[in-house]
Amino acid sequence: MDAATDSQMDRIESFWRFALALYAKPGVAPACLELQDRHGKDVIIALYSCWAGASGRGALDRAAIDAADACARPWRQQVVEPLRRTRHALKGIAGAETLYARMKEIELEAERAAIARLAPLAPISDHTRPAADRVTAARENLTLYLGPDAAHVAEPILAAIEPA
Repeated sequence: MDAATDSQMDRIESFWRFALALYAKPGVAPACLELQDRHGKDVIIALYSCWAGASGRGALDRAAIDAADACARPWRQQVVEPLRRTRHALKGIAGAETLYARMKEIELEAERAAIARLAPLAPISDHTRPAADRVTAARENLTLYLGPDAAHVAEPILAAIEPA
C-alpha cells in the first residue's frame, strides 16, 4: 500500500483486522487484560503501537504515543470504561446472560470506534520496509508505550507480533 491507497478507511480496516488477529493469538488476550486491569494501560493504544510498526508506519516517538493516548482518552473514559463497568456488573447475575453478551458486543463496537479515531494519526504505511524491521518497530513501539514497569507483562504480545 502506498500513499495513494493509504486512505483513512484503509487505515481503519487495516488496524481493526490487525487488532482482532493479534488479540486472538494465544496468550495475548490475558496479557492485554493484565496490562489494562493491573497496570492501567489502554489495550487499544497498545494495539495501535504494535500496528503502527507492523504495518510499515515505523517507530513512534513519545510525542506520537502521547498524542494517541490524548486522542483516545476522552472516548475511553466517557464511553468504553462505563460500558466495561456495566458489563462487569452484569457478569454472573442470574437472568442477565443475554444482556451481558450484548454489552460485550457494544463494548467491542466502542473499541472499534476508538480504532477509527486513532488510525488517522498514524504515519503513511511503507510496505517496502523489510518484515523484520516492521516487527522490530512494533515491539519498540509497544515497549515505549508500556514503560519499564509493565513491559514484562507484554511478552506474549511481543512474541505474537507479525508484519501486517
